[in-house]
Amino acid sequence: MAITDSPKGLEGVTAANSSICYIDGDQGVLAYRGIDIHELATHSNFEECCYLLWFGRLPTRPELQEFKLSLARERKLDASIISLLRQAPKHALPMDVLRTIVSALSLYDPEEKVNDAEANLRKSTRLTSQVAYIVAAYDRIRKGKPVIEPDRTLSHAANFLYQLNGQVPSETAERALDIALILHADHEFNASTFAARVVAATLSDMHSAITAAIGALKGPLHGGANEAVFRILEAVESAGADPVEYVQGMLAQKKKIPGFGHRVYHTEDPRATHLRTMSRDLGNSSGVPKWFEISRKIEEFVVGEKRLNANVDFYSASTYHTLGIDIDLFTPVFAVSRISGWTAHVMEQLSDNRLIRPRAEYQGPIYPTKYTPMGQR
Repeated sequence: MAITDSPKGLEGVTAANSSICYIDGDQGVLAYRGIDIHELATHSNFEECCYLLWFGRLPTRPELQEFKLSLARERKLDASIISLLRQAPKHALPMDVLRTIVSALSLYDPEEKVNDAEANLRKSTRLTSQVAYIVAAYDRIRKGKPVIEPDRTLSHAANFLYQLNGQVPSETAERALDIALILHADHEFNASTFAARVVAATLSDMHSAITAAIGALKGPLHGGANEAVFRILEAVESAGADPVEYVQGMLAQKKKIPGFGHRVYHTEDPRATHLRTMSRDLGNSSGVPKWFEISRKIEEFVVGEKRLNANVDFYSASTYHTLGIDIDLFTPVFAVSRISGWTAHVMEQLSDNRLIRPRAEYQGPIYPTKYTPMGQR
């Protein structure tokens, strides 16, 4: 039977039911479990959002306190994992190292062969803490610096910056990263999340599903756009160029300006609204406002010239840089946040599982095409 209506890239196709993330691309709405992202970015923190994504509701004060403690307790890596990080080539991309180490973590997980709901919740807790630890530890190892032991009294965001930079961050820096982690925590059936659900649907393990998600996030069409944004900001700054003229030159060469437009949103990406403010505030508090100022000039031009709005990647570039995060760590930091959403989707998939097995619309040679013997070719 012929298969019809197969849009390229599955655009517009509903692949499954989910109660985790709501998006209205026409109205610029993003919500986790029905709660608007603007409310969460204003009033919540990453740990609370994690709880919301996993349990489907906001925690009580005692529940949140216990949840924070559980995440803090899991800020640990087996000595063999640290050794593996040290053996990785210093030139290796952090995303490649993260993908490899997360896969290796399964070998040391106390519940490696257990795939029930309770075990996967505990694995989600471990992975959320471990991914942050891995990213910070590898960055220090490749720079010849000692690995910083975690401070379990700090928040998830503050501890990550502490393990990365070796000093407890300012309240402004901690809150900026905390908001960034909230904004990046989930985004419905994006490529990496869908990859995780496809793997989970086979009844493979949590670590395999997350490894697949990291592999998808690595792709420049998914997680790498903010790196490309900052390389433009760097090029403008180092050349002493006018930001608008620089972007005009790119457009004249038919080059795409990264960080603008979105497959889902037809208005401003609601995450960009907060990241713009964070970029500005961080620039002012650090005494280095130039990255925000360059970004703002580019944004105003592109919005006016191309009618394209900034997306989550555009201002996350200047925000991450001002927080002391290297360019090639931008995508791993994305994973530090998105691990919360990935694990939520894996657990949801397994709660009412069916193997994900789409069909393809065949467009090859007409059937039946006869086999041609070797002597007649």
